[in-house]
Amino acid sequence: MIMTYLEAIADAMRQEMRRDPSVFMIGEDIGTYGGAFKLTKGFLDEFGPGRIMDAPISEAAIIGAAIGASLNGMRPIAEMQFIDFITNGFNQLVTVAGTTAYRWGLPVPMVVRGPSGGGVGGNPFHSRDPENWFVHATGLKVVCPAFPADAKGLMTASIRDNNPVIFFEHKGLYRKIKEDVPEGEYVVPLGQANVVRPGKHVSVICYGSAVHMALAAADTLSADGVDVEVVDIRTLVPFDEETVLASVRKTGRAVVAHEAVLTGGFGGEIVARITEKAFRYLDAPVVRVAAFDSPTPFAPTLEAAVLPNAEKLGQAIRNVVAF
Repeated sequence: MIMTYLEAIADAMRQEMRRDPSVFMIGEDIGTYGGAFKLTKGFLDEFGPGRIMDAPISEAAIIGAAIGASLNGMRPIAEMQFIDFITNGFNQLVTVAGTTAYRWGLPVPMVVRGPSGGGVGGNPFHSRDPENWFVHATGLKVVCPAFPADAKGLMTASIRDNNPVIFFEHKGLYRKIKEDVPEGEYVVPLGQANVVRPGKHVSVICYGSAVHMALAAADTLSADGVDVEVVDIRTLVPFDEETVLASVRKTGRAVVAHEAVLTGGFGGEIVARITEKAFRYLDAPVVRVAAFDSPTPFAPTLEAAVLPNAEKLGQAIRNVVAF
């Protein structure tokens, strides 16, 4: 069935709520209003206010309530209206949820999800990609899908996982990307990367919106005889190191791309893994393509200058291939 990225995520949550009565949702304006992006439209009518809970504007309270519910046998899905505001619940998520399994030996089966990313004129408060904060925290799983089918399958896996999962949904993909999505139950295991385009000259390792930049760049470069392999890692934690290393060992060149800012981004971790474990296969330095170290501007021209795109990524690929 053809679905948008947004519809696929909603389909996964709806099916899991029908299957498992312990699954419920909590967030700002997710009930009567149907969510800021209408992702939960109709959920209140189907599941009622006991399972679709409109919360006050307090991310700390939303995440704290989800942690408490998960420790009492429930499987909450906590929505951040914009993922930027997850900072208001950072302590609950990182210090409490992320360490409970280690401290108490108890599962914390909860998902914190919300729209991330720029390219839509959202300004500095509604455009960030903060995934690497949670990679560094330990104890949390981090998911960044690029396609509708993956979004559905990974959301299903995230809800069923016994660990806290942070699920980043790029808002620019919500209604832009459509594809055939399996109907009914569909699970994509966490921790498995996907080679979305095989190639032989250079590997582009990426996730989220950067996957679509990479595919567009690959299409352009193919006219010049450059065969680009695109690897979508899909989940940052757990990280499928073997698929990434296998690709780099095959092509001998690598470019790492993500929309988050360059400094401290997950791309640096990927480059380190490649350098440590596949250095002797490399024919050129590994290059990163990411956003400038800047808040995301509101003005479209400035936002475009700060964020990566297919043209910038394509030039980086050309430079690596020509090295």
